[in-house]
Parts: sequence; C-alpha cells; structure tokens
Amino acid sequence: MYKVTPVNENFKHMLHGADYNPDQWLDTPEIIDEDMRLFKLANCNGMSVGIFSWATLEPEEDKYDFSFLDNILDKVAAAGGKIILATPSGARPKWMSDKYKEVLRVANDGTRNFFGVRHNHCYTSPVYREKITKINRLLAERYKDHPALYAWHISNEFGGECYCDLCLGAFKNWLKEKYSNDINKLNFQWWTKFWSHTYSSFDQIEFPSPKGETQVHGLNLDFKRFVTHQTTDFIKAECEPLREITPNIPITTNLMWPFFDLNYHELKKSLDFISFDNYPMWHAPQGDLHEASFTALAHDWYRSLMHKPFLMMESTPSLVNWKPINKLKKPGVNILSSLQAVAHGSDSVQYFQWRKSRGSSEKLHGAVVDHCGHENTRVFKEVSELGAILKKLDDVVGSYTKTEAAILFDYENLWALNDAQGYNRYDKKLIETVHKFYQPFWKRGINTEIIGYDDDFSKYSVIIAPMLYMVNDKLIDKFDAYVKNGGTLVATYMLGTVNENDLCYLGGWPGGKLKEIFGIWNEEIDSLYPQESNGMRAKSGKEYKVVDYCELIHANSAEVLATYTDDFYKGMPAVCVNNYGKGKAYYIACRDTGEFTDALIGYLAEQNNLAKAINIDLPAGTTAQSRENGKDKFIFLQNYNDFDVEISLDKTYYELINGNTLSGKVTLNAYSVLILKTDC
Repeated sequence: MYKVTPVNENFKHMLHGADYNPDQWLDTPEIIDEDMRLFKLANCNGMSVGIFSWATLEPEEDKYDFSFLDNILDKVAAAGGKIILATPSGARPKWMSDKYKEVLRVANDGTRNFFGVRHNHCYTSPVYREKITKINRLLAERYKDHPALYAWHISNEFGGECYCDLCLGAFKNWLKEKYSNDINKLNFQWWTKFWSHTYSSFDQIEFPSPKGETQVHGLNLDFKRFVTHQTTDFIKAECEPLREITPNIPITTNLMWPFFDLNYHELKKSLDFISFDNYPMWHAPQGDLHEASFTALAHDWYRSLMHKPFLMMESTPSLVNWKPINKLKKPGVNILSSLQAVAHGSDSVQYFQWRKSRGSSEKLHGAVVDHCGHENTRVFKEVSELGAILKKLDDVVGSYTKTEAAILFDYENLWALNDAQGYNRYDKKLIETVHKFYQPFWKRGINTEIIGYDDDFSKYSVIIAPMLYMVNDKLIDKFDAYVKNGGTLVATYMLGTVNENDLCYLGGWPGGKLKEIFGIWNEEIDSLYPQESNGMRAKSGKEYKVVDYCELIHANSAEVLATYTDDFYKGMPAVCVNNYGKGKAYYIACRDTGEFTDALIGYLAEQNNLAKAINIDLPAGTTAQSRENGKDKFIFLQNYNDFDVEISLDKTYYELINGNTLSGKVTLNAYSVLILKTDC
C-alpha cells in the first residue's frame, strides 16, 4: 500500500531553490552571473523559471527568442542544479490581447476586461489554446533532452472564471451532457418551478450573475463545477504536447492555500504530482500554535490529494507584500516552517522569490537575495543554513506517510453549504471546523490525511466527517460499508441535508440510510447569535460550552453520550454513538469551542490505538510527524514555542542534522526542529 515515490526518479535529493525571473535582468548580465554564484552559496539546487516570460519568449507573434532560457538552463545545469520549467500561460503578451480580444476574460456583469494583471484569460478561447499549445510544443522540443529539466510547471495559480459567449456555449454543452440533453431533468434537479424560473431549452440558460439569476442554487453549483471542468480541460490541453514530447518529465501546477474555488480532487487528475504555495501568517494575533496547526493542515491536505510526496512550490524566506500587515519571520522560523513542510511530505523547499523585482507590485516581497544584492543578510544566511540541512535528507526523498486517521472534505459540499440561505447565512465556518477537528490529531503527533469522497475509506481506523451538508447515494453506501466493517465514523450537525444537486432529502434528516447508520433523527437546527451559547453535559458529568449551532435530534438506536443543558431543548441529545455492524458511528449535533472535540479525538485515538509519530507525551506547543521509506522512519520533532522545551525520548535515536545519537531528556530550542531516525 505504501511505496517510495520521488517526484523525479532521476533526482533523489530535496529540491531547494526559488522562482527566478532572469528575464527581468537581461540588461544587466552581471547580475545573472552573480545570481549563479549566490545560488551555490545558498546551498540551492533548483529554480522555477519562465512562469511569466511570454512577452520575452515571443515578443511579436510567431517571433521567438529562447536565448535567456538557454543561458539559464545551461548555467543551472553547470552548477549541478535542476529547473522546473513553466509554461507561460499565466500572463499573455500585450500584442495577443490587442489582436485577439477573445483571449481576455469577461466579468460576470458582461463587460470584457482590459489587458493587465495575471490570469486574465479565457480558458475556452480557441485562439488562446492554439497559442499556448504552440509555445508549449516549442519549449518541449527545445529542452526535452536538457539535463537541467526536472519537471514542468503549468501556468501559475489557476483561478477565476470567464463569462464570455464562448464559455457560455461550453457551459450549455456541459449541461446537456450532464442532464442527457433533457431540459426537464435539469429543471427538476434545479427545482426551477421556484419563482417560475423554468427553462424550455438549454439555449435559454445564462450564467449566474448579479445582473440576473443568483437564487437557483442548482445553477450556481453546476456553474462552479463547470469552472473546474473548463480549467481542468485547459490544463489537459496545455499538457498534451508536453506529454507527447517529454513523456518522462512529470507535470504539476502550483495550487493555493487557502483556496477553494476549484475542486482540486478533479484538477489533480490532470497532474503527475501536487505542488502548492504556502504563506502562513506567523506571529499574528491568533498565535503561532494556531498558524502552525493550520499550516500543517495545508501540508496534509495537499499530500493527501495523491497520497504521496508533494513539492512546496512557493514560500517566503522572510515576508510577503500582499497581506494587511506584512511581518518578518523571526530568526529560526524559516528553517522551522520549511522543515514542517518536509515533515508532512514535501520533497522541496522553494521560495518566492530568488531576487526581489526592482519595480512593480512585488518589489517589496521577500526574497533570498534582497536589493542589496549580496549574501550578508540574515535571510540569506538562514536560507543557506537550511540548504545545508536539506542536503542531509536524501533518504527522506520519496518517503511515505503512514496514516490511520482521516478528515473528509468535499469542495462541492463547501460551495453548496456556503450558498445555502440558512444557518449563519454568511459565515458557516466549515474550514474552521475542519481545522478544529484536525488540531487534536496534530498536537498528539498523529499523522492525518484530508480525503475526498472517492478515496478508499478502508485504509483508516477513524474518519471525521464535519458538516457534510451535501451527500450522494454513493457516499452513503460507502459510510454504510465502512462502519459495518469496523470503522469509526464521526459526523456532525448538517449531515445529509441535501443531495448532490442541492435538493433537500425528504423523509427526515440526515437523508437516506444515514438515519440508520447513526441511529438518530434530526428534527430542527437552532442557529445561535454570536453572543449566545448553550452547553452540553457528558455522561461523566463534565460540561462543555456550545456555540453557533444546536440540532434538536432524537436518539433511535443510538446511545446518548451528552445532552444540552439550556434552552427549551434542555435534556435533548447533543452527542450520540450508534453501534452499527462491527463499527461505531458518532453524531455530534452541536459545535463546541474545541474542548469537547479535543477530548473526543483523544478518546478515539486511545480506543483505536492510533499510532503516534513518536510514542511519547509531547509538551504543549510541540508536535511530531513521521515519514518512512520501508527501512528507516524519520521523526520530525518541532517546537513552535518562543522558548525552549524539554522532551523525554522513549529510546535512542540517530539525529540527522548534527549526526549525533540522542536518548533520555533532550532540549528542543525555541522555533526549532529535531530530525530523528530509527528503524521502521
């Protein structure tokens, strides 16, 4: 089930480098030469190049100049490094927008955008697809045998949608295929008799728009599905010449966090490995422990998409320029946060950016090389120190993460829930709730995955399913089989409210067989005002605070574990468990502040013997994750406190960074990592 899977079989080293834009420095070749000296000095071995270089590569239509790429690939290869070569579709040249207006996106009010910014292009446009296919083919043919070529990077940070006539035609065709060319079927699934919005043909359908229809939730949901479909189709078109000419070079695109406008479970099917951009808000008012666990969730999220190592394609070695407050990382935090990515499955630490841009919007964004242009900076020295550490982690490359616990998340469920006009209409807090369930696993050092509806549930002893408002028959059947076969399933309020097309289940909630699996019936849900709270009392007598949502449920076959303490539903069930087949199905009818969730996860971890990365009690503010390669187990002990802590090891370990053996009590310094090795 588990295997070692390096991103590129021909380069089994941690990739360390940055986004590099040498085309910005062609008038000062001495700076490029200096970059190559600094590249080695920073212990870097990889660069992402060409992401926004179309205007340099093709300054006029069908007139190409690849000389700067030739130069950089040759120089990086001579330095022993690798190149992640990007296709340039993230930002097209001005001549293209001037000649072919169709390549520019149309906004949801029907107006066509001007030239500018990034990703301002129509994924449906035949002209745009033709142009990008042509330049991708030329890139692949030119560099297919270059020793520096490590991977392909398709475009950059896909997102957004287009409302042009070309996209509308594609949307109608997509709907025809989905609904078997039967407009009556669409009308039923969208429930268009509401407000007399029935369609008589597919030709009548328009995009959801603030100038028109926004209240048909089936339309809203299907449009978001279509945007993912069209984006993925564009990626497939981009990949086609690359796969034909360089079949052994893996392909990715950099995903974003937190970003939920595209269904990454669908988009991943067009890629060979996952990469994503990681920009936490360290030292923010919510505290470093909150940010550390939320960032850990991101890493596990993206590793789980393909259940194998990923690349952290972008991070900052110091600060960003686009947040409300752009704070520096404190000393040690770049190394700690970078090795956190490796601990959760990354085989790279890549930065944005290598050298600060001299002008425009990213001139104040952090970089390895600052405007001073030399290596005598705090940030450069820390990057170099990290690079030296990464050179010692060759055995970690491609290693896997064993997991027994998972949290279920579905992008389409998030879209439908956020569109629902009910509950707290504008702030459902699904991602916050996922994080709240993730934190107790993280702080105990229990490896965790974030899975989708199509994943294999049988791999996990415990699955958490928070706020699954929208479920389909296939998922209900998987839940049924999972619990019957001995799994532990935990679900929460809002479970099974609507089907896959956002139609409410009839016959009581949760819909279908879920009432039998969980042994409960949900009659109503009370949404609390921000200043309100309720409480629940467990069978042990311990009480917990309840906020936001309280469902009024009835226990059928389920055992009641906790009841409400206040309001007219005082004494009604708040938490239940149902013995179902060989397994157990827990139902949590309310949202707590985190104390109950933590206690429940601790109990389930103990009852199911969930393995920890290291079998010790971790001090507050520390955590551990592990990776294995079939022979060795690598344990990453991390301290997110701004003070030292003492840890008692359970046995003798080899410590990779300094090459020591450690046992007994060890000190884990503030904002630091220990990487331990032991037998599997």
